Amino acid sequence: MAWHVSHTTLWVRDQEEALQFFSKLGFEVREDVTNGNFRWLAVASKEQPELAIVLAKPGYPMDDATSQQVEAAVAKGQLGTLVFATDDCFAAYEELKAKGVEFTRPAGERPYGIDAAFRDPSGNEFRLLQAAKQSAGV
Repeated sequence: MAWHVSHTTLWVRDQEEALQFFSKLGFEVREDVTNGNFRWLAVASKEQPELAIVLAKPGYPMDDATSQQVEAAVAKGQLGTLVFATDDCFAAYEELKAKGVEFTRPAGERPYGIDAAFRDPSGNEFRLLQAAKQSAGV
């Protein structure tokens, strides 16, 4: 039996705002289903359509206190991150900056490659990474 990762969840404070942000990144809606007060909203990139990111708003089945704790952690950038791989970090940085993406760390050379950090409107922090070539001995 074979299996693979098809979805990952990203907590957001506002799904419409998150959808607009991911649209700037070139993602498209893959699923958008509402059941009562619950909305399953998943986006995927054209380059990797088999992996969807569920833009989830804290709520059902969480109780109110847990939802509020998750929202507070998201706003502080404390919950998970996504790393977006690119073959030209400097160009991707300039392109996203021109689209209004807020960077917390500009593109620059690091020991592991070239990377930059940016945030979404919910407070989640992401990395843009052009990984360094690794030698066979590593």
